[in-house]
This record gives sequence, structure tokens and C-alpha cells, in this order.
Amino acid sequence: MAAAEAEAERRDWPMVIAIVDSTGHLVMLHRMDQAQLGRAAVAEAKGEPAVRFRRATKVFQGVIAGGGAGLRVLSMSGVSAVEGGLLLMVKGEVVGAIGVSGMQSGQDGEIARAGVAALSST
Repeated sequence: MAAAEAEAERRDWPMVIAIVDSTGHLVMLHRMDQAQLGRAAVAEAKGEPAVRFRRATKVFQGVIAGGGAGLRVLSMSGVSAVEGGLLLMVKGEVVGAIGVSGMQSGQDGEIARAGVAALSST
């Protein structure tokens, strides 16, 4: 959380950062000053499916962009098909996920990656 917050502050991006546990339940949430209130639900909604489907939410964004059969993702309950949700792993085991919302989805992904990188370096 701290590394993601620090990166968002460094870029002056008002973000909401959610951390969910390995079952997808919210364990930590921080809404930075000036971040939209509605982004809290979006950040959590990016973390949960990352854990449930064991993949980054950007994967779903790409599947939908491909069209055709990939559009079936739209009918899946609880899937956030935008970048910003990443798995948190320790020693090859999923321990949770981070979900970030507040800017464009690519920028949300940058902040999520900063959080993951900090965990990976410990």
C-alpha cells in the first residue's frame, strides 16, 4: 500500500488503492485527498476479480477489445475489464490483490505495479 501511495503522490495523481486478501475480501483501502469518492468501489472491484480469476484485470480488457467470443466476458459476474487490478504473490502463492482507480486505466495499472514491485522486493 505504502509504495503505491508514494508513487501516486509522486505523480500527483489522486487515487484510491484497495488491498484484498486471498479470498477477495477487502482488508485495506485508502482514498487519497481529492480522489473521487466513487473510485473506492471501483478500486475494490478491480482487486476482487484479480484474485477470483487469478489474473490481472488488464487481461479481461484485452479479451473484450478482441471482440468475437471474447465479448462473453461481459456476461461474467464480478469481472472488472479495465487495467488496475493485479495479484499480490509471495513465494509463488497468491496472498491477495491490489486494485487501483482514479486516473485512466493505464495510469491505475502503473500505480498497482508500484505496489506489487514493493511486495516482490521484500
